[in-house]
Amino acid sequence: MPFLTTLRDMWESLLSVLRTMVPLDFLDIALLSYIIYYFIKFMRETRAGQLIKGIFFLVIVYVLGKIFTLNAITYLLERLFDIGIIAILVIFQPEVRRAVEKLGHSQFGLHALRLVGSSDEAAARWTPAIEEICDACVELSSTCTGALIVIEQKTRLGEQIENGTILNATPSKELFGNIFYPKTPLHDGAVIMRDGMILAAACFLPKPQKEELINKKLGSRHRAAIGMSENSDAIVIVVSEETGQISVAENGTLTRNYTREKLSHLLTERLIPKQNESKLRLISRHHAREDVAPDEKDP
Repeated sequence: MPFLTTLRDMWESLLSVLRTMVPLDFLDIALLSYIIYYFIKFMRETRAGQLIKGIFFLVIVYVLGKIFTLNAITYLLERLFDIGIIAILVIFQPEVRRAVEKLGHSQFGLHALRLVGSSDEAAARWTPAIEEICDACVELSSTCTGALIVIEQKTRLGEQIENGTILNATPSKELFGNIFYPKTPLHDGAVIMRDGMILAAACFLPKPQKEELINKKLGSRHRAAIGMSENSDAIVIVVSEETGQISVAENGTLTRNYTREKLSHLLTERLIPKQNESKLRLISRHHAREDVAPDEKDP
């Protein structure tokens, strides 16, 4: 039967390919699979997904034009395809930049380039800072005091830091409260944190790239948070001045209704490697014991 013959030929072809493969070929296939997976994920997360549908439609039209000898359409589409890659890079420059930055900031890329610092150092820097950030956000939320806290990661925010006021201070809920207290000199702008320290305050952040698509009910702080997260891998925390609601912006997406526990879990997951979870408990207990008054300690 023709169908069985075709299957047998396909199976023999597959076996012949497998017999000639060497270990480097498997590595080649694995890398190609990862690139394809990352590309598909990138398409799904951005408006570039609609672009792929449009390109697929043009390819079908081009094939039909070739089949039916539609010379004018074929010629125009060939010229379009010649400049298509450059046009895509220009139109989708923000998305392409974010995708490349995200790839560079991935754990695989960082370990390959030996850019990942000591996990113990990260835990020591960020464990007390996360506690202070969460305490401050809860307190600011209870009084409906607007706040904007940017946590720098791998993308350096030198441009935003330059337009602010350098503090280089140890974070505390009292300091956050003083910074964001209405009508104080530093309240209008964002706090930028680096390596568990408050590096600068009163920093102005970039506008979002797709501002017209953002919910009109969101205020300037939320828009600035989205804009900052679009332009970097920073984690941006917002406390609403109107409702006291705590929100977080990452990768151009704003999520809302954070409690203290939820915010603490998110920051711990993002800023401290997972292998330090057991050590975090020890560090937290150590800080808790230090905070207890001498007469309250166990005899």
